[in-house]
Amino acid sequence: MLKKIGIGLIVLLLAGIGYVWVTLLLPLQESAEKFGPATAARDYALQDNSKLTRPAPQPAVSQSAPNRDHNLYWGELHLHTAESFDATLFGTTLGIEDAYRFASGEPLNSPSGEVMQLSRPLDFVAITDHAEGFGTRTHCTSSDLSLSERAACWLVNEPNPMIFQTLTKKARGKIIPGDPSKPAGVYQKAPRKPLKPGAFPTCRFGEGALERCVENAMVDWERYVQLADQYYEPGKLTTLIGYEYSPGMPNQGKHHRNVIFRSSMVPERALSSLDVPNAIELWKGLEAGCQNDCDFLTIPHNPNKAWGLTYSRFTWDGQEYSKADWELREKREPLAEIFQVKGAQECALGVGATDEECAFEQVFEPCQPGETTGCAFETGFVRQGLKVGLELEQELGFNPIQTGFIAATDSHNSNPGDVEEWDYPGAVGAITSSAARRLRPTKESTPAFKTQIKFNTSGGLAAVWAPENTREAIFDALARRETYATSGPRMAVRLHAGWDINETTAAASGVPMGGVLRSDAHRENSPGFYVWASRDPLDAPLQRVQIIKGWLDQQGQAQEKVVDVACADGLSVDAGTGRCPDNGASVDLNTCSFSTDSGASELKTLWHDPDYDPAQSAFYYARVLMNPTCRWSSYDAIRLGRDPDPRVPATIRERAWTSPIWLDPDN
Repeated sequence: MLKKIGIGLIVLLLAGIGYVWVTLLLPLQESAEKFGPATAARDYALQDNSKLTRPAPQPAVSQSAPNRDHNLYWGELHLHTAESFDATLFGTTLGIEDAYRFASGEPLNSPSGEVMQLSRPLDFVAITDHAEGFGTRTHCTSSDLSLSERAACWLVNEPNPMIFQTLTKKARGKIIPGDPSKPAGVYQKAPRKPLKPGAFPTCRFGEGALERCVENAMVDWERYVQLADQYYEPGKLTTLIGYEYSPGMPNQGKHHRNVIFRSSMVPERALSSLDVPNAIELWKGLEAGCQNDCDFLTIPHNPNKAWGLTYSRFTWDGQEYSKADWELREKREPLAEIFQVKGAQECALGVGATDEECAFEQVFEPCQPGETTGCAFETGFVRQGLKVGLELEQELGFNPIQTGFIAATDSHNSNPGDVEEWDYPGAVGAITSSAARRLRPTKESTPAFKTQIKFNTSGGLAAVWAPENTREAIFDALARRETYATSGPRMAVRLHAGWDINETTAAASGVPMGGVLRSDAHRENSPGFYVWASRDPLDAPLQRVQIIKGWLDQQGQAQEKVVDVACADGLSVDAGTGRCPDNGASVDLNTCSFSTDSGASELKTLWHDPDYDPAQSAFYYARVLMNPTCRWSSYDAIRLGRDPDPRVPATIRERAWTSPIWLDPDN
């Protein structure tokens, strides 16, 4: 009998070991083989970088200051290093100081050995690691850890994306079907409960583990501030202090915000989603902790993946905004990311937009009845958000979503501003650290937004017009929305509006991008909108300039129109279509060389709205389009000796978006 029991126990033990091997250890091993840093160099060896010629890095150009008419500064406000636990699990080992050196122009190596280097140094940068991870791994280098503590530390420091998926699955929550009887694409509020502060594995085990994590979070934050101060060089490199607030959503959803401070006067703690459950409480908590000269703003990103929440009337945990809440949002959230590595967030076809350019780097289809994730929502894109702001203005007497634009990368490689298509190194550590990994085959059933090649762009940059390159001047430009976004190229763009302005007087007497122009009931003619754009000298010429207008009609319904206002190559806007004719610019997909005999180095015009109504609230912003160039995936195909990947367009039209100018009726 005992022998039978012993054999049975052995069988059960072996079965258990086999189950663990098949369901856990084998998948972990396969994940490490495909995506881990140990095999990254092997996959990198498959590409031939000599098949392409990249522009030589340019030295930094420090602009004179102060300048009454403002200088143009380029920067990155959304970047992760190995301090973010997800970046570490993705195989990133580069840290905060590496990122600051990279922003100054120094080269770094990705996990595979790919050289990462900016074509030109940045003027300003903010490192925004996830606050949820602060303090959770600080103790892992201690020599007196218990076995359970060592196991937890191994788990959160082992570079394997499967571990990341396992750890974040609960934090994101389950997909809950919506009510199919309600209009499709309209956000349906969902009550959610935040994770408890001790949810992170390393904060569960050991005596006083949670208290240790809370204390270490303050230590990590203090180190962040000290390093930002250490690398701050006014006039050369402005290091803004910041972090990311990152509550989870189901199906890889994002409802995150970057917090940016004006100076080194900051709260003693970086509030995370483990501390406060929603954006309203975040703003309140930051205001309570911000003393003396402390000031801050927040910037939401990826409204396209927030499943309609960003521009809804509800918070992450299901509360409805009050008037006081909208006032707080108006005060603290002047900007939004309109572009980054996880797609374009300006607009989506079929979701309140018929503009053909809304297909740019877009993979979401309009939501169907009952869908709550994985589709394009009415309140999921920045242009729609601007319209929601006009609607709220009718109710509240003020517009709480007068949102300016920036772009960023959201890279997890410690490489701020690394956005050129021709040497895109991926954005998630070893997972995308080689052309072969970036172009890895995917199952046809995989949703487009869960694939690297279809959903990943090379990221964008933030541009600001400021009198000088200092923390205070850059922050103030962000706060007044005198900013614009690009999909990567460094096009210089200006937009001003006013009455009786011309090319000479626009900057001096007009309202700049991000501003509000008070309408004059006694003026029936439209104000002038003066837009000027100059090409990036390292990239393709400009093709056209467009103006996008949004307004509410007499029935209170949001409307929009898109018109071309300036064409390259001496072409004129077609009166019937409102578009510039095709200028014939092309791309050689064998080399990725682009047309140099078409397009413009500079475009400028003074435009008046033929449908101007002095009693109508409206917003206007400019969009500047370049001639077509190769997408990053086509450059990678050349490195691998392949044809362009058929899963995505071979070329793109890079662009810039100015912050809007709002017309406020004088009534």
